[in-house]
Amino acid sequence: MPLPRVLPRRGPTGRPVPLRGRPNAVLAVESVAVFMVMLDNLAMNNALPEIGSDLSVGVTRLEWVVASYTLVLAAFLLAGSIVSERVGRRRLFLAGLVAFTAGSWLGAMADSWGTLVVGRVVQGAGGAALMPSSAALLRQVFPDGARRAKALGLRGAASGLGLALGPVVGGLLVDRFGWHSVLLVNVPIGGCLLLFGALSLPAAPPRRDRALDLPGQALSAAGVGGLIYALVQGPAHGWSDPFVLAGFGAAAVALPALVAVERRTADPMIDLSFFRDRPCATAALACFTTSLALFGAIFFLSLYLQYILGWSAAGAGAVFLLGSAFIVASAPLVGALSARWGPFRPLLVGVALSPPALAGLALHGENARYAQYWWVLPIIGTCVGFTFVPVNVIVIERVRGRRAGMSMAIVEMLRELGGVTGVAALGAVLNSRMRDSLMDKARAGLPPGRAREAVDRALAHGPTAALDAPGGGAFGRWFRQAFVDGLHAALYTGAAVTAAVALLAFLLLRAEAAGPVKGRADALRPLG
Repeated sequence: MPLPRVLPRRGPTGRPVPLRGRPNAVLAVESVAVFMVMLDNLAMNNALPEIGSDLSVGVTRLEWVVASYTLVLAAFLLAGSIVSERVGRRRLFLAGLVAFTAGSWLGAMADSWGTLVVGRVVQGAGGAALMPSSAALLRQVFPDGARRAKALGLRGAASGLGLALGPVVGGLLVDRFGWHSVLLVNVPIGGCLLLFGALSLPAAPPRRDRALDLPGQALSAAGVGGLIYALVQGPAHGWSDPFVLAGFGAAAVALPALVAVERRTADPMIDLSFFRDRPCATAALACFTTSLALFGAIFFLSLYLQYILGWSAAGAGAVFLLGSAFIVASAPLVGALSARWGPFRPLLVGVALSPPALAGLALHGENARYAQYWWVLPIIGTCVGFTFVPVNVIVIERVRGRRAGMSMAIVEMLRELGGVTGVAALGAVLNSRMRDSLMDKARAGLPPGRAREAVDRALAHGPTAALDAPGGGAFGRWFRQAFVDGLHAALYTGAAVTAAVALLAFLLLRAEAAGPVKGRADALRPLG
C-alpha cells in the first residue's frame, strides 16, 4: 500500500517545513505502526512448529504464544482509549511503540517458553496503547470530515493488510532466518517509527475529566483472562484441576459483575447502550465469531500443514497467500456494495461463508494435497472482507458524538477477543479429542503402564517427543492421526457455532437487509 510522502518540504524562504503536526506524516507513521501490530497477530503462526521443536513444547503451550499477545491486546484496548485522553495521545502512542519494540526484542532473544510469552505480553500491552491513540491522533490532524474518513480508511487498509500478509511474511522469515526473526524484524521498524513519530506527531493537552474506570478494567481482565486460561489449560491439566476451576470461577463472578459496574458508572469503559442497539450488537457478534473462525482456522492450519503434511514454514505461508489476496481484493468491493445497498446485505453474505470454510477444511486428512483444499482459502478471505468492512460501516453510521470512539474500540476489542477465544476454545476441543484418540491408540499398542506416560509426554512436548516415545515410528503415526482427529472435531465445532450465528444474524437483520437504503441511521440513545 503506497503511503503518503513524508519527506520535509521547503517553505517560501527555502527553509524546511517542520514535520510536527503535518497530517500526511502522521498518517504514514500510524499506518506503518498499525500494520506492524496487526501483522504480529498472525505472523507467529507459521513459526509455531519450529518454536515447538526448538523449545520442546506441545500444542497447549504454543497456544499461549499466540493467546498471550492477543489476550493482552484485547483486554486493554478500551482502557488505552481512555488513558490516551488523560496522559496525551502523542505520549501514549510513543510509549506504546517503546513497549511493542521492547517486547519484540525480548521475545526474539528468548531461549525459553516463559521468556517468549513474557515478550509477547509486553508486545500486546504496547499494541493496546498505540492502537486507540493512533485513531485519536488522526481525528485531531484531519478536522475535515471527508479527509478524516479517507485517512481512517487508509489506516483500516493498513490494519487489514497486516492481517492478510501475516502468515506469508512469517513463513518467509522463519524459513530464511529462523523463528526469532519474526519478532526481531520489529525492532528496527519500531526504532524508525519512534524517531519519525517524535518528529511528526502533534501534542494535545490531556483531558483530566475522563475517569479510568479501574473497577471495570480489573473485572474485565479477571473475567476474560480467567476464561481463556481455563479453556487453554483444561485439556492439558484436566477440567477438574483446581486452577482450571478457579479460572472458570473467576469468569463466572467477574463478567456479570462487570456488567453491573458498567451499568452504574457515570463514565463507563464500556457503554452498554451499544449492545442494546440491535444492528450494532449483531454486527459486534458477527465480528467476534468471524475473528474466532479466522484466527482458529489459521492457527490450526499452520500446525496441520507443517506437522502433518510436511510443508515448510514458507510453503505454509504461501498457502495463505490466496486467502490474503481475497481479503485485500474484497475490501473495496464490499465498500462499494455497502454504499449502494447498505452494509447489512454484505454482512449477511460474510457470516454465511464461515461455516462452509471451516467444514471444508475438515474434509482432509493426513495425505491431503493442495489441489484438494485450495478452494477453501478464497472463501476464508472473502468471508473476512465481507464481514469486517460492513461491521465498521454499521458502527460508524449508527453511533455519534463522544461514543463513536468508544464503539470502534469495542469492535476492535471484540475482534481481538474473538481471535484469542478461537485459539483457546477450538484448541480445547482439539486437545481433548486428540488426547482421547491418542490414548486409545497407545493403550492398544503399548504395555499398560507406558501408555499414559507416553501420551502425556507427547502432548506436552510435541512431535519430537512422540517420535522418541515407546513404539517409535508407530507412536509418531498415532500422534499424527490423533492430531487430525482433534483438528476435525475443532473445525466442525467452529462450523456449527458460526452457522448458528449466521442464522441469528439473518433473523435479526433481515428487515434492514430487505428494506431500502436510508443512508445514516439514527444515533444510539444515550444511557439513562
